[in-house]
Amino acid sequence: MKSAEGDGELRVSVVYLRPELVFEKALRLPAGATVGAAIEASGIRDVVTELANVKLEVGVFSQLRKPADPLYDGDRVEIYRPLTIDPKEARRVRVAVRRRRKASRPVSNG
Repeated sequence: MKSAEGDGELRVSVVYLRPELVFEKALRLPAGATVGAAIEASGIRDVVTELANVKLEVGVFSQLRKPADPLYDGDRVEIYRPLTIDPKEARRVRVAVRRRRKASRPVSNG
C-alpha cells in the first residue's frame, strides 16, 4: 500500500481492547513510520497505566509484528493483552468442569 494521497503521510489506527475499555486512536504519521512510532504517538501508555512499563505484544491485522516493523497506509496496530491462563490449562479446566457436570446429572430411566 502507498502513503495517503501521495503526500508522504500514513493513516493508521492503534487499538487496545479489554472487557471494560476500548481504546482506538486514528493517527497520521510520516511515511516510513514504524509500529513502535504509532504506539508512542497514540499516547496509549499514558491512558492505560497497565501498559506504561511493559513489553507489548503487538500486531497488524492479527499478524504479529515487532516495534521496528514499517507501517503502511490503512494499517491497524493492535496491542494484545497478556494471557491470563495458559491455553492448555484452560482446556484442562473446561474438561474437568464438563466431567463434573456430566457425573452429577441424574440418570433417566426411559
